[in-house]
Amino acid sequence: MDDVAGSAALGGSYPQKNAEILSSQYGINLFLAGLLLTFAWAVHAVGISKSHLLSYLITLMLIQLLWMLWYLCRSCTQRRLIRDKDTHAGARWLKCGITLFAVITLILDSFKIGYYIDFSNCLSPTEGIFPVTHAVHTILQVYFLWCHAKDVIQSFKTLERFGVIHSVFTNLLLWTNGVLTESKHQLNEHKERLITLGFGNITIVLDDHAPQCNCTTTTLCSIFSQGIYYLYPFNIEYHILASTMLYVLWKNIGRKVEHHQQNKTPFKFHGITVGMIFGLIVLTSTIAIVVVYLIQIGGSKIKSELALTMFYLHAIFVLALMCTAGIVALLIYRLEDRSLDNSKNPARKLDAELLVGTAAGSWLLSWGSILAIICAQAHPKYTWYNLPYSVLVIIEKYIQNLFIIESIHREQEKVNDDIKTLRIVTISRGTTLSLTPLYKEIYNGRAARDPGEVPCLFKGSIYGRENDEADVAKEEVSQDNSSALHSASDFSFYSRNSVTNNKRRILKNIAAFLFLCNLSLWIPPAFGCRPEYDNGLEEIVFGFEPWIIVVNLAMPFSIFYRMHSAASLFEVNCKT
Repeated sequence: MDDVAGSAALGGSYPQKNAEILSSQYGINLFLAGLLLTFAWAVHAVGISKSHLLSYLITLMLIQLLWMLWYLCRSCTQRRLIRDKDTHAGARWLKCGITLFAVITLILDSFKIGYYIDFSNCLSPTEGIFPVTHAVHTILQVYFLWCHAKDVIQSFKTLERFGVIHSVFTNLLLWTNGVLTESKHQLNEHKERLITLGFGNITIVLDDHAPQCNCTTTTLCSIFSQGIYYLYPFNIEYHILASTMLYVLWKNIGRKVEHHQQNKTPFKFHGITVGMIFGLIVLTSTIAIVVVYLIQIGGSKIKSELALTMFYLHAIFVLALMCTAGIVALLIYRLEDRSLDNSKNPARKLDAELLVGTAAGSWLLSWGSILAIICAQAHPKYTWYNLPYSVLVIIEKYIQNLFIIESIHREQEKVNDDIKTLRIVTISRGTTLSLTPLYKEIYNGRAARDPGEVPCLFKGSIYGRENDEADVAKEEVSQDNSSALHSASDFSFYSRNSVTNNKRRILKNIAAFLFLCNLSLWIPPAFGCRPEYDNGLEEIVFGFEPWIIVVNLAMPFSIFYRMHSAASLFEVNCKT
């Protein structure tokens, strides 16, 4: 009978495994078709226009909208049913972050609508339909993720697998489209700076996708066209976050969840003052460096070299601090004896894989810069700063990945270190009575008294008034006999507790500092401060087009790494 039951259970798992494989292949083919269409538009392929790409994306978004509406309606009809939830997925801070990015994405869509209205005479109707569809898609998707990111789907599993994976790759294609559009804009600005600096040995042709007609209101057109590219970094982060949350939902379909209470880990500012102060200093200085860099770069050769030198020196200092903080945190972990949580957790596994996978983008750029410095025949002075910068980028991400991955895998302490023992001090005839029970008694949830015995508090306040001198003397003798044992136990407990709290405080400050540092290092590449473009040495060694292709492929992953690291470090701070 057991063999028959096991065979039935095994046989029942095959259809679901096949559904998982089929849905993943469907998503990959969907993505590859869109990726090829995006590439064809980018290289001006014959017969492929932007309207074809936008029509494809609009179709995908409409299909996802239909699926989400069906899922929401079905959930409303079954709202009284008890559903399994993955407590690790869809954290509240993650939902708040994606909501913030979605709000800025809606502003971007409104700018695109205004841009289309001003150039409506020569733009395809799809360029007006796309931002409207995208805005509706954004609103409904954020609502869906807020309500159902933790769901463990157990019904209509085959259909749901296709619906969720369709949503994952739709967001990935929208992310790809945003990355390509923003990269083309950055590349045009870089080419214009090269023209200003007089690089005559590089063939420079601007990739112009501007409308071939006049704007109805010049001022608004300038605001819309410039504002769109400053908002693209937030749109890019929104879609990659949405795709990761949906991927976790897809992995959870049909999963058997262990039912246990998940401890809530709210974020607290208490105890992280030092890390926040140093992190805010880094954040403020980084914003100032980016502003000066964007003003100075491309103005003249001297100004550009000064801007690059300033950027490299600041980045070297920040990366060195981050490496030091990460090493200190890892040393503290080595001094602690705490086991790792190796239970199955799709969200945690995806976080670790994304950290290592996206770090490869900046590692590729760093090794390219190191190789260019070694192989170049001429070395302008500012290029030597690129060598320690590239080396520190590799080391810092290596250390930070170790710290984050170990932090999210460490088991939380079962006992709250903030337990405060109750001390009631009663002054009676000049004698101080300590009524503190042993820590072991508190931990085991019992008091050092017999059943039915009146607590010491009442003995010292109410009944003590009726006791005679003999009773008081006996109580004092008994208290003196146990004082040595109590004081020794209290001392060992408080010493251990003090050391543990100090370690936790240091780790929380390190996590807060690294969180703000990663936000700081996300800002420069996201808003156009990219020395990999402006350095010039790599383009001479590898050639202009090959190096630009490498940068355009690797930079989106490098940018996403910083935002994902910041999100992971926020979680580490909450758990520590």
